[in-house]
Amino acid sequence: MTSTQKPRVRFAPSPTGYLHVGGARTALFNWLYAKHEGGTLLLRIEDTDVERNKPELVDGILEALKWLGVEWDEGPFFQSQRLEMYRTAAERVLASGAGFACYCKPASYAGGDAAEEHEGDGDDEGTKQTKLPVCPCRDLSDAERAAKEKEGIPRAIRFRTPRTGTTKFEDAVFGPREVQNADIEDFVLLRSNGLPTYQLSVVVDDIDMRITHIIRGADHLSNTPKQVLIYQALGATPPLFAHVPLILGPDRTRLSKRHGATSVGSYADEGFLPEAFQNFLALLGWSPGDDSQFLRTHELIDRFSLSGISRTNAVFDRAKLEWFNTQYLQKPPVEGLLPYVEAELKRAGLWEGSQASRDRAWFARAVDLIRPRTRLLPDFTHWARAFFTDDFDYEPEAVEKYWRDEKVPGMLAKLVDVLTPLADWNHDACDAAVRSLAAAEGVKAGVLINAIRVAIVGRAVAPPLFETMAVLGKDRVLARLRRALPFLASR
Repeated sequence: MTSTQKPRVRFAPSPTGYLHVGGARTALFNWLYAKHEGGTLLLRIEDTDVERNKPELVDGILEALKWLGVEWDEGPFFQSQRLEMYRTAAERVLASGAGFACYCKPASYAGGDAAEEHEGDGDDEGTKQTKLPVCPCRDLSDAERAAKEKEGIPRAIRFRTPRTGTTKFEDAVFGPREVQNADIEDFVLLRSNGLPTYQLSVVVDDIDMRITHIIRGADHLSNTPKQVLIYQALGATPPLFAHVPLILGPDRTRLSKRHGATSVGSYADEGFLPEAFQNFLALLGWSPGDDSQFLRTHELIDRFSLSGISRTNAVFDRAKLEWFNTQYLQKPPVEGLLPYVEAELKRAGLWEGSQASRDRAWFARAVDLIRPRTRLLPDFTHWARAFFTDDFDYEPEAVEKYWRDEKVPGMLAKLVDVLTPLADWNHDACDAAVRSLAAAEGVKAGVLINAIRVAIVGRAVAPPLFETMAVLGKDRVLARLRRALPFLASR
């Protein structure tokens, strides 16, 4: 890459599963790097694995990337539509002498046509490298090869790995790397069924798409020497590699389903905010250079660099993710939160006809009051349901604890009479009226406050009462107090 050339990076998921946490982190790092450098991010769907691919998952991967905020500049490109290009490249390698025709049956030769380490869905799910024996087809004479061709034996194309010397490449994270060629098998480029292996297709695509930097999981370090050899055989300069650390579960083993949800869609469904998830992911294996943790998207873009990527594997901490989500629920201006809460209310059937749908200013005020006590978006439709609908139940534990005093029914009835003539409806007016009634009734203010809270929101725990009363409004508070009276009389 020249000094004036902008980087071109790519994210290349395989539609064999949903977008998982590892793949999302890889996509995010590529996107942040491209944005920071003013470069280009390409999206490539590696769908040549006909046995494992599930085309219907492509839309899910794209939606997960969009939810995360990862916007690609070019693509998506589909490898299944580029097969002839891979076959042509394999024939070029064969003709140059850097490859050879293999007539072995896949089952009779360890690794056979299927031998490859696949990048999978970019989710740090590569296959372990297998050390293969020397293929007997490597040293066939011209006559022996012609005889097999005459018999019509299906052939694969393998790379003729040098038996001496080393293969070197530069890694932005792990530094200069050098591998003995004797430790690299004669790997398959093109299977006998005409389909390319991962090793071939990824290199051909990266050359054709002018990729300058490859940012991917550290488990692909074992793939890189093979791919460098293919670059050289095709007369191309390898890009700069940056292999990022793996993501582990709390038990320090590779993150998997046994640690809980691993797909990005699952976290979206749970009610995590995309920017919170983005911030959390960015700090899994990357550091801004100081102790900063709460980093908005523009800050991540401004501060991201390959030099900040760690060599140490990262640990996925669910509690830390929830902490990030609470920060993003509470700190940014409330206006940015409204679209997410609106979507959540719509999913719960609480939006149409509600005050939130009719009065945007009131909606913002209500969300701002509620959000300090929320952890996930569904909290707005679960314990905070009473702010957006009159259809809510009284929490049994709250009823038992705060409505058992025999004075409660009478006090709530009197409170209706006290509140009805109030000309000003605000925090201070409600506070004064409630405390005055409590004093007149000879009870602590807390007894009446807690009883009112259960009546107007149905729960023992909610935002401060007088702020809640002010937000709900006079009419709704009076209606809910009146609604509670028959319930109390029937106990």
